Amino acid sequence: MDRILIATDGSAHAQEAVDFGLELAAEQQAAVTFVLAIPAVDVVPAGGFGLTAVSEHELEPEESEPLDRALQQAEAAGVRAQTRLLRGDAVDEIVAYADTIDADLIVVGSRGHGTLASALLGSVSRGILHEARRPVLVVRGAAGRKPLAPATA
Repeated sequence: MDRILIATDGSAHAQEAVDFGLELAAEQQAAVTFVLAIPAVDVVPAGGFGLTAVSEHELEPEESEPLDRALQQAEAAGVRAQTRLLRGDAVDEIVAYADTIDADLIVVGSRGHGTLASALLGSVSRGILHEARRPVLVVRGAAGRKPLAPATA
């Protein structure tokens, strides 16, 4: 395994994916690309009666903080890493970028919604599992798990 794509959004569930993905990358001596998908446009109210307008999403400085934190964590772990900010639908952008870099694995966190909640709310991890043409690792409820065993020579 040479390339691992780890999706993050700064949530606790995404942090579990970052932690696990970095452990795996260190074990496999793989390079990591952290990605964060932000909306391409914002839908804003434009008057009464439910009217809306669409405007290009302006990137706020704090939106890229999850990528900065993940990169610092990778450096501390001695893992080669880079970041990429994606614009658009999270599922589509993450899957397309994984294809672009020929990632060997996509790592993503999951909130752990049940079937009904996921169907109603949607799920980025479920969407990636459905759309990706490469292996996907969904990290769910990793709190309290034991670290990966170190590789033996």
